[in-house]
Amino acid sequence: MKTSNVLVLILVLLYINASTEWPTHTVCKEDNLEIYYKSCDPQQDFVFSIDKCSDVATHTFNIRASMVLRHNIKELYVKLHLIINGKTVLTYSETLCAPGHSKLIFCGMKKGEHLHYEGPVTLGIKEIPQGDYTVSAKLTNEDHVTVACADFTVKNYLDYY
Repeated sequence: MKTSNVLVLILVLLYINASTEWPTHTVCKEDNLEIYYKSCDPQQDFVFSIDKCSDVATHTFNIRASMVLRHNIKELYVKLHLIINGKTVLTYSETLCAPGHSKLIFCGMKKGEHLHYEGPVTLGIKEIPQGDYTVSAKLTNEDHVTVACADFTVKNYLDYY
C-alpha cells in the first residue's frame, strides 16, 4: 500500500513539474458574450472574475482580482495589445503608478503582500468590439519585471442596437 502511495505522489509531482502553462479560466459565459483568460507569466497565476457578464455591456462593471505580489510596486506600467487573427492591430500603454502620480490603491505595495481589488471598472470605450479576439495585458514595475500578465480571449456577439 505504501509503495502505491509513493508512486502516486511521484507521478503527481512529475506532472506538476512538466506543466508549462496555466489553465484557461472562464471569466464569464453567456449567450452572446464569453471571456476567458490565461496567465502568461510562467511563474504565477492569479484570480480574476466579473460579477455579472451582462454588466460588461454597460461599460461599468464590478470585478475581483487577487494575487500575491512577487515584486514591489513602486512604479507600475500597463501595456495592452488587441490581437485579431494573430496580428496586433492596436497597442495601448499607460503609467498606473509613479512617484507623485498614483492612479491605483495598491501603488506602493511590497513583495509578498496580497493584492486584492474588488470594485467597479469603467471601460473607456463605447462598445466592446464584436467578434473573436485576444487582449494581451502585461503589468511591469520600475525594474521592467513582470508583475502580472494575462491573455484574455473575448467572443462577443452582443447586439448594441
